[in-house]
Amino acid sequence: MLEVNRNENIEILSYTEVKEITGNVGKYNVTVEMKPRFVDPKLCNGCGACTEVCPTYITNYFDAYLGARKAIDIAFGQAVPFIYDINRDVCVECFSCVDACELDAIDFSQVPKEVNFDVGTIIIATGWDIYEPFGEYGYGEFENVITQAQLERILAPNGPLEGHVHRISDDKKPKEIVFIQCVGSRETDRPYCSGVCCMLALKNGQLLLEEFPDASITICYIDIRTNEKGFEEYYEKAKDAGIRMIRGKVGEITEDPETKKAKVRVYSTLTDKIVIIDADLVVLSSAALPSEGTQQIAKILNLDIDRNGFLTESHFGLMPQETKTRGIFIAGFAQGPKNIAYSVSQARAAASKVAELTSAGEIDLELIIAEVNKDFCISCRRCEKECPKNAIIIDEEAESAIVDDLNCDGCGICASCCPTEAIDIKYFRDDQLYSEISALLET
Repeated sequence: MLEVNRNENIEILSYTEVKEITGNVGKYNVTVEMKPRFVDPKLCNGCGACTEVCPTYITNYFDAYLGARKAIDIAFGQAVPFIYDINRDVCVECFSCVDACELDAIDFSQVPKEVNFDVGTIIIATGWDIYEPFGEYGYGEFENVITQAQLERILAPNGPLEGHVHRISDDKKPKEIVFIQCVGSRETDRPYCSGVCCMLALKNGQLLLEEFPDASITICYIDIRTNEKGFEEYYEKAKDAGIRMIRGKVGEITEDPETKKAKVRVYSTLTDKIVIIDADLVVLSSAALPSEGTQQIAKILNLDIDRNGFLTESHFGLMPQETKTRGIFIAGFAQGPKNIAYSVSQARAAASKVAELTSAGEIDLELIIAEVNKDFCISCRRCEKECPKNAIIIDEEAESAIVDDLNCDGCGICASCCPTEAIDIKYFRDDQLYSEISALLET
């Protein structure tokens, strides 16, 4: 992150939201809204004097709501750029931060600011969100039922517990820990596998064993999916370390009101027995969801999304980075669940596609594209709806369809669905094809 921040060819617009994108490949115009931090980024040096005097505490999103932050604070310890911001929803406007800041960086007069800039190509890497399983397995009701995201922050040295795990209810060291896999995924609403949960549970289970060698750790799973290089060996290592695996879904969790232990009832499909575990800590591996930003950018760019809400590529095998709009590429979890290694390789592939498209300084156009006979067009919008590239629209003033020459790849779908035969494909017009057929028949 620091290398990116120091690179003179990279501009980071943090705390910023994309509002509109217009144009074509080679010249997209992007409009973004820079949200007010109420701290001048040019003056703030990240000293933290403002945070020390702020009297207001709120839960910290970065710590999965287990830790606290001030109304004026940094997003997280390694944030890039390292600039503070004020949450005006909870700020009491005591102005203590103003008095404490020696650089006069606090500015309560800031308002949202729109910025426009032109780019040649776009890579969408909007990441993912985490499913919050409220009402499932006692989450939100029982104190010692947490998610993998919360356990990650608990295990982190810079987390709310500085890397030392204890029960949420009474600060005691957990002796019986249960992981429950596929919470919110591989079901009717979300039939897909989140891709990272199995390895995450195996990794965190081994980290817990390092801190608590005498602890008993159980993973309740549907299927352990460890299909990447070295993953199966890691799975075997976890079993050899003493982590117990139970293949089966947890049927019920109840809480002892006195001890705050969670009684986990699970049916093992391998032994055909019901197993009951009195757990000190239950960790839910909740589903990975398409991020809210993915949904927003799909609407702005009119991109296709699949049934699960992830962005759709042009072709899964041959063009996994390209979208239906030329010059717009996707990478990472925005396209679907994947681990870090897969995300990195896909990001490199998207970057190479961008370089391939723009390095020449000019773009090659397809000669075989659709063309419209305005005399026959009735503006029925059928071609507009069927075009997989969004390369044809209806011009209300001209009362006719218009083809985007830059984005059209001459697939011919619009020509085949036009009820008045107003659309032809250049060099493959109907009269040309009829002439070829007639010539062949004559011979």
